[in-house]
Amino acid sequence: MHIAYWCVLLAGLMPYLWVSYAKFAGRGYNNRAPREFLAKLDGVRARAHWAHLNAFEAFPFFAIGIVICQLAGVSAAPINGLAIAFVVLRVLYGICYIRDWARLRSLSWGLALGCVIALYGYAITQA
Repeated sequence: MHIAYWCVLLAGLMPYLWVSYAKFAGRGYNNRAPREFLAKLDGVRARAHWAHLNAFEAFPFFAIGIVICQLAGVSAAPINGLAIAFVVLRVLYGICYIRDWARLRSLSWGLALGCVIALYGYAITQA
């Protein structure tokens, strides 16, 4: 189960990876007004910011799925496998967002969502 916990940590930190890219991949970052700066971005840096926002949106559903599986007594192997797959797919999602690969981005998003739904499925059937 420890692997799944590490994956929750990585997924929780992932938004900061994408926003760092948005802020520092070019010039002009203004730490006095970061939200205003991010709102005015375009191109690759804007897409990195959007990946940042989406990573925050995806995190709670995933993290709670891990906790619910733990509480339901689901064995570690499927939880760990789904957690690793989720993190890998979400990294791929962010890369695809930044690179503007819309189809692959949507596919990775859907597969990551499927991992989370599977976590809940394991918890529901175990309980």
